[in-house]
Amino acid sequence: MSLEQLTSLEEIHAFLAGTQAVVFAVATDKQARYQWVQKTLIKWRYTQRGKADKGLITRYLMKVTGYSHAQIKRLIQQYVKTGKARVKTTCRTGFKPRYSAAGIRLLAAMDERHNQPSGPVLKKLCERACEQFDQTEYRQLAQVSVSHLYNLRQSKTYQRQRCLLTKTRPNKAPIGVRRKPCPNGQPGYIRIDSVHQGDQDKRKGAYHINAVDQATQFEVIVTVERISEHFMVPALEQVLETFPFTIQGFHADNGGEYINYTVANLLEKLHIELTKSRPRHSNDNGLAETKNGAVVRKLFGYAHIPQQYAANFANLNRQQVYRYINFHRPCYLPTTITDSKGKERKQYRYEDRP
Repeated sequence: MSLEQLTSLEEIHAFLAGTQAVVFAVATDKQARYQWVQKTLIKWRYTQRGKADKGLITRYLMKVTGYSHAQIKRLIQQYVKTGKARVKTTCRTGFKPRYSAAGIRLLAAMDERHNQPSGPVLKKLCERACEQFDQTEYRQLAQVSVSHLYNLRQSKTYQRQRCLLTKTRPNKAPIGVRRKPCPNGQPGYIRIDSVHQGDQDKRKGAYHINAVDQATQFEVIVTVERISEHFMVPALEQVLETFPFTIQGFHADNGGEYINYTVANLLEKLHIELTKSRPRHSNDNGLAETKNGAVVRKLFGYAHIPQQYAANFANLNRQQVYRYINFHRPCYLPTTITDSKGKERKQYRYEDRP
């Protein structure tokens, strides 16, 4: 039995219950389905039926067409009001695309040939192709703005022709302030750096943690086996406790042993400001660099020191080196002199030696 052979509502009820074998097929075209719904409503005199019969016809239309209950109710309401169930034609007011798909494909081809240049370079290439090489197909792209070139690169036409895969970019950790510390002649602003005692037979040597106060030149050296978190945190705590004054600033290079969340949390707990060197400003941590050569290298040299002897050097630094470099070794403090042109020069005068 087919749908046209259903002659009563009881047969429709049996069809919905699955007890009546009916072969049905509805066109996939939207307009054809709407016309079938209209014919069915007219055939079964939907407007003259009671509530129960209307619900049965609604379920029948839903099963045959595959439409949802809300969609069938909209079609029925349209039929009740106008006597017809037809597809509504929408009139959308939009902008006509200025740049055609062919032009966007030309842009993608130009990008592929020149390995994805920047927007200004790409615009210049399109202008040259049009003006110097008489390639008229690039006339429209030669007039596009640089900012809109990036919009065209995001279009679906461009993405279908050319998909550019980029490597994952690491996120820069917002740790520390990138500037030179300004102690204003007050103690408590230290510069810190690491000194490696060389490699031998593919084995790493010990590391010296060298911290110097900028105003007083007070210096603390701590030796560790490795610059991992397990060794660095106790070493930094020892450095901060050894200084005879309150530490207010902590400046380091951009090394990962200092610029990390563990060190940042430690300094934040002690209310110490963390600063790091700026790019192309090699003098930001110049004090610690000079002390590495003038003190650490002169005391320990450049030879390889195995990591297992780091504890012995740590005791030597704490008991003897600490007293020598801070109470017996002469240290000159710089005096800043400004000439008539405003240029600053540093002088190390004998009378300024503490």
